[in-house]
Amino acid sequence: MSAEAPVVEAIGLTKRFGKFTAVDRLDLSIARGEVVGFIGPNGAGKSTTIRMLCGLLSPSAGRASVAGYDIGTQAEALRSHIGYMSQKFSLYGDLTCYENLRFFCGIYRVPRHDIAERIRLAISTAGLEGRENILVRTLAGGWKQRLALGCANLHRPPVLFLDEPTSGVEPEARRRFWDLIHGLAAGGVTVLVSTHYMDEAEYCHRIALIDAGHLVAIGSPNELREHNLGGNLFELVCAPPGAALAALREAPEVIDAAIFGDRLHVLMHPGVPETVLQPFLAGRHIEFIAVRAIRPSLEDVFVQLVTHADKGVHSP
Repeated sequence: MSAEAPVVEAIGLTKRFGKFTAVDRLDLSIARGEVVGFIGPNGAGKSTTIRMLCGLLSPSAGRASVAGYDIGTQAEALRSHIGYMSQKFSLYGDLTCYENLRFFCGIYRVPRHDIAERIRLAISTAGLEGRENILVRTLAGGWKQRLALGCANLHRPPVLFLDEPTSGVEPEARRRFWDLIHGLAAGGVTVLVSTHYMDEAEYCHRIALIDAGHLVAIGSPNELREHNLGGNLFELVCAPPGAALAALREAPEVIDAAIFGDRLHVLMHPGVPETVLQPFLAGRHIEFIAVRAIRPSLEDVFVQLVTHADKGVHSP
């Protein structure tokens, strides 16, 4: 028996705006019930890719299908089979929670006999029981996003596209929102969600790391953490960190260095001991405080992969 066809598939997907290439030859395949995260900085091409996959933007080159519909030739038919949440909150603040849900039932052509139950489930899933008749503008950010997710799912689409849905939402509310996403995925819904929060990558089945329009890597969080950085990684505490960063990037023993909060992550060539760091920094009048070996985080992997891509080095 043949394997189930991907629910989302892109081959060589490209979008240009004049001379600027926002998405460059992106290949992507997503299975039913899978949660895939687009992770990357602002301007990486995440939103542009999602808008193409939703049929809102025409690709400049390449092709893609979503839920069996070609995004180039069947965009209108596709839209009734997907749910979409944009970066900006898209509900109506002067309407109540119930009125927003009732309005979107009409937009999505939910059968009349299903409307009451769909709204009830959306309210229950969002945890908004007792708040049905309050104005949406009075809700906190986390509640608004849960309501918006309920609206996007009213017509029971097989695919959800969520474009930075938790931007500006506090961490606890973000975690609860991801619980809702995984509940939908457990029911067979395919979810593609973009975010610039690296910690949210842990909630995804697979992560697509994107930078400057390029897909630099894709895999599960564990697979990406096992990526060979080509050396040994150390966490360094020193002062001032800015001067240390500039100096270390010129050191022959160092492959790369980056600031993480008030510390540095230093990638050193294999076999080079961390003991070389203290005299190196002392010679440049930089205070050495502490150093320890650490396991690479997803952010370390992302930084290294992007560095390699900028230098024209292709990771295996």
